Parts: sequence; C-alpha cells; structure tokens
Amino acid sequence: MRRALDTLYRLSGGLAAFFLAAICAIVIAQVGANIIDTISLAVLGEPVGLVVSSYAEFTGFFLVAASFLALANTLRAGSHIRVSLLIKGLGPAPRRWAELWCTAVGLAFSAYFAWHAVWMVIDSYRFNDVSAGIVPVSLWIPQSAMAIGLIVLAIALADEFVTVLRGRLPDYAKGDEGELSAPVNKESP
Repeated sequence: MRRALDTLYRLSGGLAAFFLAAICAIVIAQVGANIIDTISLAVLGEPVGLVVSSYAEFTGFFLVAASFLALANTLRAGSHIRVSLLIKGLGPAPRRWAELWCTAVGLAFSAYFAWHAVWMVIDSYRFNDVSAGIVPVSLWIPQSAMAIGLIVLAIALADEFVTVLRGRLPDYAKGDEGELSAPVNKESP
C-alpha cells in the first residue's frame, strides 16, 4: 500500500511539473510569434499575424492543474507553509494530539472541497459548459485536474493522519525531526 500511495503522490507531482512546462512552452510560443510579427512589421511593413489562440486561457487552465496536482506531493515533502512554532515547544504526547488535530482538520477541509469540485465537474459535463475564449474548451476537462488534485490531497492527509495515529512522525514534519528531537545541550555557552 505504501508503494502505491507514494507512486500516486509522485505521479500527481509529475503531472504538475508537466503542466508548468506546458505553461512555459505556450508562453515561449506566443513570445516567438510576437517577435516574428515585430520583425515582419519592421522588414515587410506588415505583421504576419501569428498568434497562439487562447494562450492566456490555456495557461490559466494549466496553472490551476499544476497548482492543485502539486498539493499532495508538496505536503509529503514538507514544503507547505507550516507554523511549527507552537509544536516545537510541545512534548511528545501533546505534539501527537496537535498533529492529529491538524491533519484531521486538513483532511476535513480537503475532502469537503474535493466533494464540491467533483460535483462542479459533473455539473459542467452535464450542462456542457464551455470556456468563453477563442478556442471553446469543455470546462469539465480543466476542472477535473482541480478535483483530482484535491482528492489526492485528501488521500495524502488521511495517510498522514494514520501515520500520526500509529505514533510515527508525519512525512511533512520529517524535516523538523532533528530540530524537534535533538537534546538541548545546556553546557554550551
């Protein structure tokens, strides 16, 4: 089970990286088209008229996909912003309860948002909603990336909750482990 979950998180993170690269490719293509048009205008007196249709809309869709698909992998890597100042001062038992509470609340919120995102995708599919840009895109397609990212985040938070429940340090806090478990040396000046 551990291998399957880690693969899911890595796959989600890999897809997020793919969408970031796609944003870069689309922007580079549009900038290249603008440069060619500028050169054509200067040399021929008239632009060629190159354009990547709906590039702003597609980069927006890809940004949403990258952001939401990266959530679980980022959580597991401990890269989410986390205020650990309070937890640093807690002993092992209170820290465990605080981690359980935090992961439970995070799980509840992500499951709630995932539920509604899935229903938004279903509604968009059922009503055949399309984007308003030059290139009409069925909205359920980009919305699916958001829903999938939230589902994977909920799975990751449930995974972390079970990890803490079993008495182990969650993966997102492993970077803090040395800092939190290191003995205090009172002899140092």
